[in-house]
This record gives sequence, structure tokens and C-alpha cells, in this order.
Amino acid sequence: MGWSIFYLLVFPGLIFLGAYGLVVEFADRKIYARLQNRKGPPWFQPFADFVKLVSKETIIPREADRRMFKALPVFALAAVSTVILYTPIWSTGALFSFEGDMIVILYLLTIPTLTFFLGGWHSSSLFSTLGSVRALTQLFAYEVPLFMALLGPAILAGSWSVSGVAAYYAANPAMALVNIPGFAAALIATQGKLERVPFDIPDAETEIVAGPFTEYGGRLLALFRMSLDIEMVVVAALLSAVFIPLFSGSALLGMLFFVAKTLFVVFLLAAMRAAMARLRIEQMVSFCWKFLTPLALAQVLIDVLLKGLIK
Repeated sequence: MGWSIFYLLVFPGLIFLGAYGLVVEFADRKIYARLQNRKGPPWFQPFADFVKLVSKETIIPREADRRMFKALPVFALAAVSTVILYTPIWSTGALFSFEGDMIVILYLLTIPTLTFFLGGWHSSSLFSTLGSVRALTQLFAYEVPLFMALLGPAILAGSWSVSGVAAYYAANPAMALVNIPGFAAALIATQGKLERVPFDIPDAETEIVAGPFTEYGGRLLALFRMSLDIEMVVVAALLSAVFIPLFSGSALLGMLFFVAKTLFVVFLLAAMRAAMARLRIEQMVSFCWKFLTPLALAQVLIDVLLKGLIK
């Protein structure tokens, strides 16, 4: 029981994820700036932003549902922090792995988006409501290709556990090359999940201020921002565990591999963000269903056929 609490709150749980989430946010912003020929923020900027938000007064709109308004950021943070317990970090085995934990991870990763929707909806603001509707609409666009992109490697590995999938491709690295189309589909879908350019439609600042977070401030906004940083870490960890099977028997070397793989995924996301402009919501939905879903489906078919040939 004591170690479980340590894993959840300290390492690889909340404290580690919060600190590494700030590092990843800095890396993302710095890479994004350099790709645009800008200097970018100093290394301590994400931490300074977090401290500034925490120190500010939390104002709740008069017409908002106070209980929901205050509880939703906590739910978002708890959901994304739990994901890391089922995701391999320094080795192919997660701390608490079981057959079917991939389904649990995908379920937990859906919760933050739902909290964004409910947070905006219960803010009783026109901008927040519009942003929350966009967030929910976008959810139905990227979830299918993201799930299918992860389905293919799982079918080929013969396991519904992320640890099982990671162990299979670590033992058969050549098989990981088959999943490159799925990796591309998962990367693009992740961009939508994290609501980043070109899929930052729910919180488009030039259109609807800050979308679902328009009425949030102070500690509550800090929790939502921290949830987004941690979500980027755990999604990068999930993609790297499934598609980049590079692990080590040494815990220290394994952690170095983990950092390198997650930063590589962040680099790809930042490059995508720098190269594209924002889409409209109907363009995003159309792109996901017309192009991204068929690409993910093709990955599933390739893995099913290959699985049949191997047998």
C-alpha cells in the first residue's frame, strides 16, 4: 500500500509527471520558437507561469456550477496521472500491467477532454460553451483513428497490454517497421487530442478567447494547464512504448531512452505545429474521417494479414 502511494504521488506519478511535464512544455515551446526563427522562452518560463497562476485569486463566475467548476480540473489531473502506472517507462513492463490495460489507458485519456467540455459548459459563458462544443466535436473525429492506430500493433503482438506490445516489438524490432503508417496516424491524432495547431480549434484565441478555459483562472487554470502538460508526457510515452521499442535492462539507461523517445515525439509534434495553420472544425472532422481513419484502418489490415502469415 505504501509503495502504491509512492508510485502514484511521487515517481513515476504526480510529482515526477508535473516536473517532467514542465520540461516537455519548455522543449515544445523552444523547438516551436526555433523552427519559426525566434529565440523562445527561458528554461524556467513554464514553472514561472505555473507559480504565477497558483498565486492568483480563483474567481468563479456567478452563474457557474461551483462544485463542478472546481472539481473538473482535479478529475483531469487525476486521470492523466494514472495513465503512467500502466505505461512502460524504463523497461518493457509497466508498474501495474495486466492484459487489457491498453483499453483502460485509452479510457483514462478520454476523461480530460470530457472535463474540458464539462468545464466550459458549466462556466455559463458563450465563449466557453462554444469552445466546449468544439472540444466534444473534435473528440469524435480523432478518437477513432487514434484507437485504430494502436489496435494494429496490438493485434500483431497478440496482446491488449501495452507492456505485452512493448515486449513483443522489443524482441522483434524489425516488426516495428510495419507499424510506421500507424505511427503517422497516431501522431496526427495526438495533435488533435492535445488541441494543438492545426487542431487547436476548441481554444482558438483569435476566435473564442480561450475556449473552455475562458472563465478559468488562478489555481484551477493551473491544474488544467498541468493536466495538458502531463497528458503530452503520457501520450508521448504511450506512442514511444508501442511504436519505438527501445528499452534497456538497466534502469538508468532505460530512463535515458525514455526521455530521448518522448522528446523525439514532442519534436515531431512541435514540427507539425510549426508547419501548419489552424483548420476549421468541419475541416478537421472531414480530414480525420476521410484520410486519417483509412490510414489507421490500413495499418490494422496490414497487421492482421501479417499475423495470419506468421501463424
